[in-house]
Amino acid sequence: MIFMIKNKCISSLILSALVILPFSSYAEKNDIATLKAEAISIVKQFGGTLKPQLKKALKEGGVEHAIKVCSEKAPQIANDLSGKTQWSVKRVSLKTRNTSTAQADIWETMVLKEFAKKQQQGKSAKTLAKAEIVENQFRFMKAQGVAPLCLTCHGTELSNEAKSALEHFYPDDKATGYQLGQVRGAFSLVKKL
Repeated sequence: MIFMIKNKCISSLILSALVILPFSSYAEKNDIATLKAEAISIVKQFGGTLKPQLKKALKEGGVEHAIKVCSEKAPQIANDLSGKTQWSVKRVSLKTRNTSTAQADIWETMVLKEFAKKQQQGKSAKTLAKAEIVENQFRFMKAQGVAPLCLTCHGTELSNEAKSALEHFYPDDKATGYQLGQVRGAFSLVKKL
């Protein structure tokens, strides 16, 4: 009789563990899906705020004005979103324009190289993203592909006005020479877990 009670207790413990383990795995997958959706929303806010400002600046004041606006507004938008969302938000690249804010860390460098390889294999930069938990942080990167507007100051054939403005606002610039559709960099977001 005592043996049966012990077996029932042990069976109950095993059954409980089997029920809890899949549930926690399910909950973790849902948490990751929620975090990924949140990150995508932040990326859309970043791009949706910066791009119209660049178009307006280009139309109103030309390339030099657009580059000036980008040099001021992009870091400001990243800081505002970081404060508002409790995520670390920035843009990174293998060929940096702003070395103080766009320098990729080891994980970001690995992901950017992975994006570039996939793009060379025919994948659209628009589809490239990566989400991963790294050292108790949820990390998310979304590739930034070169669109027609980007070629104005990131392309292979820059106007003298663009060259002069880049030299003035970004003296250490390495972010030129791109072609339409290439991966120029990525939005990089981090949330502590």
